[in-house]
Amino acid sequence: MYLILAKSCLGFNLQNIMKYLILTICLTCGAIFFAQAADTIIVHKDSRVDVLAEKQAAINKVTARMTSNGLFKGYRLQVLNTRSRDEAFKTKTILLENMPDVKVYVLYQSPYFKVRVGNFVNRNEAENFKKELSLFYTQPAYVVDDLIEYIPKADEFQ
Repeated sequence: MYLILAKSCLGFNLQNIMKYLILTICLTCGAIFFAQAADTIIVHKDSRVDVLAEKQAAINKVTARMTSNGLFKGYRLQVLNTRSRDEAFKTKTILLENMPDVKVYVLYQSPYFKVRVGNFVNRNEAENFKKELSLFYTQPAYVVDDLIEYIPKADEFQ
């Protein structure tokens, strides 16, 4: 009985406690929202930073295709795969006579000699060259992934 009298005198009833609790939660949430809305960050930077970032991104794009020994990942046409060394070098001679401005490579991967032509950055270039090659070289040629000799142009870095 004394407890009930004390609660009613001090105003400790469940409804008042709930009102104070809801009021406290609302004020806290409002203060947090207002604090977040009022905080703004202004960044002052030199415009040259953006230019440098763009240049670095272009350099990274080119060097991502580069290997540790300075060659690039690219494509070549494989025109011959044989066990005969003489046949491989005859094919190389024929290709160089007909297309002196194109590089021809003879690779030896035991027990085969492989004759490959060109240095192509993308597969479409290799496919187009394959059509040109078929005009005078009747044997089938295949586009293969290879490490190529390639010097990037200056405009690729911009």
